[in-house]
Formats: sequence, C-alpha cells, structure tokens
Amino acid sequence: MSKVVLITGGSSGIGKSVGEYLTDNGFKVYGTSRNPEKYGKSKFPILELDVKNTQTIQQTVSYIISVEGRLDVLINNAGAGITGPIEEIPEAEIKANFDTNFFGPINVIKECLPQMRNQHSGLIINITSIAGYMGLPYRGIYSASKGALELLTEAFRMELKDFNIHMTNIAPGDFATNIAAGRYHAPLLENSPYKKPYGDTLNLMNEHVDSGSDPLMMAKAVLKVIQTDKPKIHYKVGEFMQKFSVILKSILPDKVYEKLLMNHYKL
Repeated sequence: MSKVVLITGGSSGIGKSVGEYLTDNGFKVYGTSRNPEKYGKSKFPILELDVKNTQTIQQTVSYIISVEGRLDVLINNAGAGITGPIEEIPEAEIKANFDTNFFGPINVIKECLPQMRNQHSGLIINITSIAGYMGLPYRGIYSASKGALELLTEAFRMELKDFNIHMTNIAPGDFATNIAAGRYHAPLLENSPYKKPYGDTLNLMNEHVDSGSDPLMMAKAVLKVIQTDKPKIHYKVGEFMQKFSVILKSILPDKVYEKLLMNHYKL
C-alpha cells in the first residue's frame, strides 16, 4: 500500500520538488496552497489550505482521510521569509510570520495527530532552516520562528513516543527557490540608521538564494528520512559550510562566532 503524504506549501519550491520526487517513488501525495488555482497541472493534487486558517486545515485533512482512509506522513513545509531591522519591522508583520512559520505548523500537526494515533503510526517532518540555529542579522524574526519550531519538535517527540508517531526536523540551507520573492522586506528607509548595513545584507541574502542548491537535494533527503525506521531529531541539508556553521556555533565561544557572522555579512 502506498503511503499517503500531505505536504503544506506543495505548489512551488522545495515543497513541489519533494512532492514530485515522492510521487515518482510510489507515494500518494497531496500538496497544498492558499491559491491552488494559480498553478497549472501538477504530478499530484494541490488542495486549498492556508496554515493561518484552521478551517481550511480541518477541511483538507478531513478530505484526505475520507478519500484515502489514512495519513502516513505530514511534511510541514509552508513557510514565509521576513527581513529587516527588528526595530523597524511592524509588529503585525512579526506576528504574521510566526502565524505562518510556527503556529501554522502546530495547528496542522494537531489536526493530523488523531488519525495517526488511531493508526498507531505516522511521521511528521517539520521543514525548518539552518537560519533557525543562529540569530542572523536582519533575519532575526525568521531565525526566531524557525528556531522555535526546532525546539517544539524536540518536546513533541517525547510526548508522542507512546503512539508510534515520529517527528523530526529537516533544516535546509540556501536553495534556488522563489522564497526571496515571497518574503516580507521591511522597506529601506532613507532616514534609517540601518539603511546601508541592511541594504548590503539584503543584497547578499538574495545572491545566496539565487545561487542556492537544487531543491532535489531536499527531496532526496526527505525520502531517506521517510524510509528510516527511527528518524533522528535534527537533519541539516545544504552546502558543507552552511551545515558546518551549526557545528562551529556549538564549539566556538559566543563572541568569536558572532564575529564570524559579522565578517560574513560585512557588518
């Protein structure tokens, strides 16, 4: 029997690559989008779901279970980028980012858990970010929301151990996707004390995304995790130096690591 997979944010970028790869490998995949009508023909169904709207979450999960009779894998992939000096980002935008990157995944997990518990089996993969392991300048809100999801997974795993439901994080580095176009950018204000460093950092971030890795790398990593009996708590996928940066943070003195980051961003 093919495993049934739900991928939030499955219409483009990493989610689309993962969905296509899993479909090619025999899985029954359902992707989601806030506006599925915007996208053309896909290898797998794209259903309407907004992670900030619990009603759409309930409707979509219920539909999949009614059609398939089960739900084996949830991939919490939907996410949003956000950049800017923390002082200048409107509070509403900060809350909106956490609604998408943190509270949204929680609500999707809550909706899927009863079915997985009834099956006494299930796997939940939270797509976080290597940025969630460190507070990055002018990406502090994004780092915080993804870091919060990393920690949530650690706690959730222990609470779910009696139900044979596994949960893990996969933290990607920079991949060639359209995330830069969709992220919220705090405007570069002419009279801002952050104008030059924020502008320079913004250009550098966009260059990293444009020259990022092929999302197929993430798709292969997801398949490998699904095929693992006892997944690890944390996985990191990306270029060597991006993954190595997490190791450096764990071994270097805080101020030394901070200096490395500042040198990287030319601050």
